[in-house]
Parts: sequence; C-alpha cells; structure tokens
Amino acid sequence: MSSHNEPRETRMSRHADERQRAEAGPQKPRRGGWRTFRRILYVIVAVIVLGLLAGAGLFFYYAQSAPQISKSALSSDASTRVYDADGKVISRLGAQNRTYVKAKNIPILLAKAVISTEDKRFYKNNGIDPVRILGAAFANVTGSSLGMQGGSTLTQQLVKLSVFSTAASDRTLKRKAQEAWLALKVDHDYSKPQILEYYINKVYMGNGVYGMQTAAQYYYGKKLTELNLAQLAQLAGMPQSPVSYDPIKYPQYAKKRRDLVLQSMAKSKVITSEQAQQAQATSISSGLVKDHSLTSATSAHTTKVVDAYLKQVYQELKNKGYNTTTGGLKVYTNLDMGAQKRLYNIVNTNNYVNFPSSKFQVGSTIVNPNNGKVVAMIGGRKTGNVTFGLNRAVQTDRSSASTAKPLMDYGPAIEYLYYPTYEPVKDTAFTYPGTTKSLYDWDRKYQGTITMRKALYESRNIPAVRTLQNVGIKKATTFLNGLGMSFDKTLTLQNGIGLYISSEQEAAAYAAFANGGTYYKPYLVSKVVTQDGKAHNYTSTGKKAMSSATAFMLTDMMKDVITNENGSGRSAAISGLYQAGKTGTDSYPDDYADKVPDGATMDSWFTGYTKNYAVSVWTGYDKQFQTGHYVSESQTSIAQEIYKYEMSYLAQQSPNSNWTAPSTVTETKQNGNTEYYVTGHAGTVSDTTSTSQYGSTNTTSSSAYSSNGQVTTNSSSRTTTSTTESSTSKESSSTEQKPTGGDDDNTDSSTTSSTTTTSSASSTSTANSTSETNNHTNAASDAES
Repeated sequence: MSSHNEPRETRMSRHADERQRAEAGPQKPRRGGWRTFRRILYVIVAVIVLGLLAGAGLFFYYAQSAPQISKSALSSDASTRVYDADGKVISRLGAQNRTYVKAKNIPILLAKAVISTEDKRFYKNNGIDPVRILGAAFANVTGSSLGMQGGSTLTQQLVKLSVFSTAASDRTLKRKAQEAWLALKVDHDYSKPQILEYYINKVYMGNGVYGMQTAAQYYYGKKLTELNLAQLAQLAGMPQSPVSYDPIKYPQYAKKRRDLVLQSMAKSKVITSEQAQQAQATSISSGLVKDHSLTSATSAHTTKVVDAYLKQVYQELKNKGYNTTTGGLKVYTNLDMGAQKRLYNIVNTNNYVNFPSSKFQVGSTIVNPNNGKVVAMIGGRKTGNVTFGLNRAVQTDRSSASTAKPLMDYGPAIEYLYYPTYEPVKDTAFTYPGTTKSLYDWDRKYQGTITMRKALYESRNIPAVRTLQNVGIKKATTFLNGLGMSFDKTLTLQNGIGLYISSEQEAAAYAAFANGGTYYKPYLVSKVVTQDGKAHNYTSTGKKAMSSATAFMLTDMMKDVITNENGSGRSAAISGLYQAGKTGTDSYPDDYADKVPDGATMDSWFTGYTKNYAVSVWTGYDKQFQTGHYVSESQTSIAQEIYKYEMSYLAQQSPNSNWTAPSTVTETKQNGNTEYYVTGHAGTVSDTTSTSQYGSTNTTSSSAYSSNGQVTTNSSSRTTTSTTESSTSKESSSTEQKPTGGDDDNTDSSTTSSTTTTSSASSTSTANSTSETNNHTNAASDAES
C-alpha cells in the first residue's frame, strides 16, 4: 500500500507548492543573476571607454604629423604645374583656367546654393560635424540622401583640395584624422565667409577649369554676378562630379543634379518652391556658349613647342596613378627647353631644312644615353592650334626600315655568334625560305661576298637578312627584349629590315650602343610632389643589354654610315664630331610602286648618337597612300638633316669624346682597314647558309678572311648553326620587290604592306613564324626611389 500512496502524496505536495507561488505573484530575481548582468554591463562600458580613449589617442597621434596648412595653400589653385629640367614652369594645367573671385563678389544665391548642397550646418559646425557624419551614415543605409551630402564638411573638403592628394590610395584612417584636425584649425583661424571664398575658387569644374568664377566664363561667357538662379544652381552642383555633370557633354545628368540643388535650396527655405519649379523648367542648355576661350598662363607659342612632350608627361603620370586635373601636383621633368626649342624651330621653319609641304611630318625623340632621360620630343610639324595632338614620336604603326638592322641582325650576330666587323656576308640572290618571294637590295644588284661592315654602311638588305637567319629569330628577339622591345606576335626574317617601333623606343635602344651596352627605359618625369609635400622620385634602372664589345663594334661600324664615301647617311655628317648612326627608308609595296616615282618611299629615318645624346628622327606623311604623299629620293635625306642640325646644337653643350675599345675587343688590320673582333674569337668565320634554305641560286661554299687579310674560301672554321625559323605562315606582302632606282636604303616591300599570303613550309624548316606585328610594349619599368 505504501508503495502506491507515496507518488500520489508527492504529486499533491508539488501542486500545492505551485498554487502558493502563483498566489504570491512575481518573485524577485535571484541576487546572483543581477550581479552577472552588472558585470557584463561594466565590461561593455569599459570597452566603449577604452575604445574612445584609444581612438582619441590615435587621432591626436596622427594629428601631430599632419602637414602645415597656410593661407596661400587655401587660396591657391589646385592645378598641376610642370617644370623643365632647370626648374622653370612650362605648363600649369588648370591654372590658366582660373579667375579668382573675392567673397564680396560672390552672389548670395550661389553661396546659399553651395551650403545647401555641400554642408547645411556650415555656419553651426566647427569644421567637423558629428551630426552630419551620423546623418550621412544613416542616409547611406536608408538611401534618403539623394546623393546630396556626404560625411565631410565643406571645410574638410577645402582642406582635402588644399593639402592632400586625391588619389584613392591616400584615403586612409590617418589621412582622415589629419583632415579632421586641419579642418578644426582652419575653422578656428578663418571666418566662414573666407572659407567659403577659398572653396568656391578652388573646386574643379571640369574641362581644366578651376573655380566657379572661371566656370561662369567658360560655360556661360558671363561673370558670376550675371548668372540666373538655374545657372548658379548648375555650378553649385558640379564639384561633386564635374565630368558627369558637364552641361555640354552630359545635359541629362547635369539637369538632374541642378534640379536636386534647387530642391535642396527650397527645402532649406533659401528660395521658394515656386522659384525652384520655375528654375527647373529652364532648359539646361540655356545660356551655354560655344566659344570656351580663356586666358592662358602659358603662352600659346610655348604650349606649341612642348605639346608632344607634355602629352607624354601626362601619359606617364596617368600610368603612375596620378590625377592631373585635381591633384595639385608639381611635376619635374627631364625637358631641356633649349634643345626642345631648337628641334621645334628646325621642323617648323625653313631656316634649316627645305620641307616639301606643310603636310610633310616629323616625329623625333632625344634621349640621354647615360640615364634614359628624354630631354626633347617633337610629335609633328605645322600642327596649328591643336593641344595634345597626334604624337608621332611615340607611334608604332610605321616601319623603322633599315634602322632595325643593328638592333635585330648585326647586334645579335656579334653578341651571340661573335661576328667580327669584317665577317664575310653574302650579297647574293635570296629567296625567303618556304616561298618563291625574292628579296633585293636598293640597286637590284649583288656584290657577292662582302664584309659585315660594308653591308651595314651601304645598307644592303640581303646580307642583313642572311645574318638574321644565322642568328635565329629566337635569339634576335631576346636581344630586342633586352632593349625594351617586346612584341605580341612572333617576328619574322622580314622584320630584320623593318620593325614597328617608335622613335622613342629606337632612341633608347641606340643609346645602349652609345653607353657601352646598358639599356635604360626612356622616361620624362623625374619627380612628383603631391599637395601634402611628399616627393616621389623616379629614375630608370639600367640593365645590361649586350656586352661592351658588341656596343663598341656596332658603333665603330655605324661611324662609317656617316663618314664613308659610300655610306648611306652622309647628309648627317658633322665635321669633327664623334658620332654614329643608321639610315632607314621604307619602300612602297609592289602593288602601289607604279603609282609613285622611282626611288620614292613611305618613310625615311635616321637615328644617330654621340656619347651624350641619342636622336631618332622619322619623316613621312600621315596618309602615305594619298596622291603625292610620298618621300622622294632627294627628300629621304631630310631626316638626316634634322638630326644634323639638332645634334650640332646639342654638341655645343657637351664634351666631344670618342669611344675607346674595351679590353674584350681586339684591333686588327684587314685589307689595310682597321677592324675589330671579340677577343679570343679572331678565327675565320664560315657562312653556313645551305642550298636547300636559299634555293638553287645560293652557293654552298663559305668565304672568310684568312689571317693575312685576303679573301679565301673556308668551310672548316668556326661554324654557326643556321636557324630553323622561316617566314612561311601569313607573311605580310610577300611579293617580289620591283626596282626602285637610286634610293640608297630601300627595304623589301614585305615590311610595309598589311596584305598577307600563305605559303607552304620549307622542307628544311621546323618552325613556322607569323607575320610581323606593329604592337609593342616596354619590357623595363621605372624604379621609384
């Protein structure tokens, strides 16, 4: 019995207890739970306090290193100043488009429009606005801001424009802290009207225009005081995105922004709703002018002189991530203004050279061989009032013709095969491997076996291509890569007499011959100082591109291009000056050759150098296939003449010193002439060209010079493995060249036309190569110190 009654009693007792607790009502929490809650609360408060203290400490730590901000910094323009090598200003992008307006001349409606748009609590805050920051954060979350205001006050925006870089990489916590600290100082030291005045005069308004007074002149042809409400609202809304809100280029976006400003003004009771609606109904194009001429701080003549150089400077800055329109940069360049002016005068007047017409064009670059500094650059002649026009000095869509021979043929032959300057090379009938396409020299004659030196200074095509074939496309390409040139597609034998490179690239490559074999990537910008005073220095890191023996021997051969009575560059001769160089002329393709006189070419080059300067000059017409737009046989010397007059000027301000043979080069006499060979490689050298590669017209014996300097036949001396690459796939205009008549340097027409022909592969070739490309990229890079 007891076993059954016991659970019942227990359940009855439990029910009674529950009834008593229910009747007693809610019970107080146990004391232990309250203590736990308090501890958690204390921890949370402590963390918050510590966080605030840490934040305050970090803020003041960053504030201590904030840059100084002066009245001149606040009131000055944020333009990009460009200096030449002597520290003289040559351009002020934006400064020429800025007219300062004092506070008393700022329309009240404009001031109120700016405040309504950028900082509604401007007169209440002390430079920073916690309420505004929280409001901006809330608006961003809810999407209720209509894009009108961010977290920065108008004063903070002024500080940013005056002191700090606007680059995205500088948007750090440190910069934000320093910005806030300086905003507090500016608010303390200057009145609100002064701050507003500085802001209105500093903001960027698109199209190189700074300040709203200048913007009024640029867009409406009027002063600020002459603008209506709709126009003032338009200007007030532009600083947030001056490009997108340009009323000329993007009227739909400009109107949307203007109307938001008007709505904000009405909401702030600056204007009535009726006034806002009336202004919104005004066409966005109302009052806009077509003539946007403004006073330039840099003379028009100076702008013309440095146009191409400046364009390339801005390109370099862009590549480095700088904003040239709102960055307030100081840019120091390598420009030699004297050399630039002389080059400009040579190509734009008839005081030096007789140009055939105003449409005859020039592209030229001058490089210091010892550091890669680009000291002058011309992108065209007779260009009119065009700012940043086509820069022909850096275009790569024209063949460099025979100026490619030292770069792709003879340079690699000395570097990799140890050819001496007297290496025997064949000037005999040549057919491109795997094709029936023949290559000819300018005079359509064959000279048999001649020296490499003679082949170079007379600019013979066949020996150059034969030499390239012995070197191999792979090694030749490696040599070019070392000189800063890389190509999207595989090069071919045809490129041995024509590369698609610019005068800037070529001047830098030849500069490596001048300095003993070191390549420096060409550069124009030497230093950039940002608004916060931080300096970024730039140099070009030299990289060994060839042996000193190769550089010296090429230079010695290229001296003869200018001085030998049969040299192709005699028009470039300067009495008494130690110099070397190479000519290049690019003939028309066969299907067009009958439309131009004999000897006419599309392009004419000369690239030459001393130990102090390398100068590359391209001449020709932009539309070379247009009637009359050819370079006649007599006009091919114009490039040489431009070089001669420019180098004569440069030589006056630099020592005239000759090159000396390095210890790795040995001098010898061959046929009474001074020749050189790489020390340890003086033996006779065979031409290993095979019959199967060149066709039945080629000889199988190999001529070489014996130790007594006489021409002998020898097939057992040092041999060179012939390349297996051939031009067998989609060769550009692989058609037989027609006689051109007396031109001293025409290349095979295959280097100039874009027509492609596919042919079968040669039985001796193991690798096909594709057509040459006119695309390139620079392999080296600047080193920032």
